Amino acid sequence: MSDVSAPTYKAGKKSVPPQNSEVSTQSRGAAMQFLAGLAAEVSGGTVDLPCFPDVVIRIRKALENPRTTTEHMVTVVSTEPRLAARLLQTANSAAFNTTGRPITELRTAIVRLGQQLVQSAAMAYAVAQMKDEKSLRSIAKPMSDLWRDSVMVACLCQVIARRTRVNPDTAFLTGLVHGIGRLYILVRAVTQRSAIGNDGAFIELVAGWHAQIGKAVLENWAFAEELTEAIGNQMDYERRVRHEADLTDLLIVSIALADAAKSPVPRSIHMEGINAFQTLGLNEQDCADIIVHAENQVASLQDALS
Repeated sequence: MSDVSAPTYKAGKKSVPPQNSEVSTQSRGAAMQFLAGLAAEVSGGTVDLPCFPDVVIRIRKALENPRTTTEHMVTVVSTEPRLAARLLQTANSAAFNTTGRPITELRTAIVRLGQQLVQSAAMAYAVAQMKDEKSLRSIAKPMSDLWRDSVMVACLCQVIARRTRVNPDTAFLTGLVHGIGRLYILVRAVTQRSAIGNDGAFIELVAGWHAQIGKAVLENWAFAEELTEAIGNQMDYERRVRHEADLTDLLIVSIALADAAKSPVPRSIHMEGINAFQTLGLNEQDCADIIVHAENQVASLQDALS
């Protein structure tokens, strides 16, 4: 299990400056205490994400078992009709159904999507359900914003993966869950009725903690090591690899490009200090083309993953 309990004030390459006021110092202390508690909890093997549908974890466990058959997956998914409908919708989206022939059977949809994309659709369903929960209504907007960013990062990861040997579906899932640490922190803050959730110090500190907390959550859910390592290292801009680009490089670049995509055209791609761009061999024109391609894919997935 990863050590996620060590405090950090880093947010990317920038350090979060301390505030001078006594009130801010107290707020920062409360935020640090809360985050440290979450970190110790998940690193100890306890993941408590209120309102997260159990069926998603059951799917994850089924996918982890090499003996799981397609028929068993159909049985698991069928226990939640709304999830079954989402899987069919995803399988019929332009991004994943290039033939254009409608898929009407759940078994066919599961086979067409494959394990990674079934898990992606399940995560989309889970977030949609959480956004509708009355107890989480106060964070509905930040959850929606986070999910919208996650879908864009997922599409960028998939587009870039096609330039490498990384599996595109694995890349898509990695991008989709890269913000699970932020989601976990947000939900736990509001369900514990903590006032720190709206505090500036807390919001700043989350940037330095969410990656490792997210990594630990996904480790507890038995996600593949390659994926969890990418989640944990998503802000390691100075990272270098000796050989070809890997999943972590894809995620680091995709997060940067998703941020750039929020700006109007012509966009400025901030590549300086992020070694993954060089590892992937991407120039500014490559990045601009990748963003356009990903935006088109996001549009085709709008209904399936929103």
